[in-house]
Amino acid sequence: MMRFTALLGRPPIGWWDLVDILVVSALIYEILKLIRGTRAVQMAVGGAFLAALFYISRWGHLETVNWLIRNMVGYLVFAVIVLFQSDIRRALAHLGRAPFFRYFAKPQSAEESIEELAVAASMLSAQRIGAIVAIERQIGLRNYIEGGIPLDAVLTYDLIVSIFQPASPLHDGAVIVQDDRVAAAACFLPLTVNPKLGKELGSRHRAAIGLTEENDSVAIVISEETGSISIVADGQMERGIDADTLRARLRSLVLQRTQAPPTATRVEYT
Repeated sequence: MMRFTALLGRPPIGWWDLVDILVVSALIYEILKLIRGTRAVQMAVGGAFLAALFYISRWGHLETVNWLIRNMVGYLVFAVIVLFQSDIRRALAHLGRAPFFRYFAKPQSAEESIEELAVAASMLSAQRIGAIVAIERQIGLRNYIEGGIPLDAVLTYDLIVSIFQPASPLHDGAVIVQDDRVAAAACFLPLTVNPKLGKELGSRHRAAIGLTEENDSVAIVISEETGSISIVADGQMERGIDADTLRARLRSLVLQRTQAPPTATRVEYT
């Protein structure tokens, strides 16, 4: 009864208490997401069992069991570090990709991603392999990512080139880049319905224009017939650009710098 009275007599919960609860809840939620589907789940179940056994031993005055658990805890910490080092690395890497940390690392990682995309576009252009890569900016592309094959892989030029090889099962569709990572492949994008487009534009170019008409993403298209590189933003296409121009345009669009005057020819809707 005294415990119940003491509980009711506690001071009121303030804003900082709510913040404290929310932070702890978010941490627990993220930890549960990280260990879901891994062998760490069994370890968590075992730890919960030991914790319950510890309190049961205290309540039931099981001194031997209590002593054994208290002496095992120190060794269990080292055992967890050794056995689950790969899971710990994955958790720390996931934490480093959080939006808060990506805000500080974005310029450098974006520069690296731009270079990888420019190299991939050059290689695909030289081999005359058709491709389309959509880069997410402020407006999310989750609907199109969920309709493709999820990858969540590091963005590298060899990955992009491998995806669009004709023998690859993922070559049919678009690659979507999200937060400097390849989010998904084989994604189908909406085709533009603009009647002013020329008949020489294929489905890849029309899909790139259709996507950028709906949101603020940027699309890179490599023509299968000519090998020419095009970049599309805001429903407008610049065709026949080289790798250096592609780098400059991606920097101005992705890094939100002042746009330089375009050197490539722009498609006119007449």
